Amino acid sequence: MAAREPIVVERVQTGIRVEKRLLKVLKAVAEYCDLTLGDLVEGIVLHAFEGKAPFDAETLRHIEDLKRIYGLTLTAADSHQLQERNE
Repeated sequence: MAAREPIVVERVQTGIRVEKRLLKVLKAVAEYCDLTLGDLVEGIVLHAFEGKAPFDAETLRHIEDLKRIYGLTLTAADSHQLQERNE
């Protein structure tokens, strides 16, 4: 398969709030995939927008290990139930 030409984009810095354990797993997955966190998030979102899975079976197994290591028990079903702790 021939290599595709790079697509030039304009990236912006953003400040988003993400659940602490989820961020730890995301950072570890980015490292595992040899990507920046931003590149990983872009890839996940672009796949999701097309209804495609962003990870192969091997990476998903690694993600399960990382979730266990970092204590991430949240699932997609929890996504609309999250509420920040009042401190």
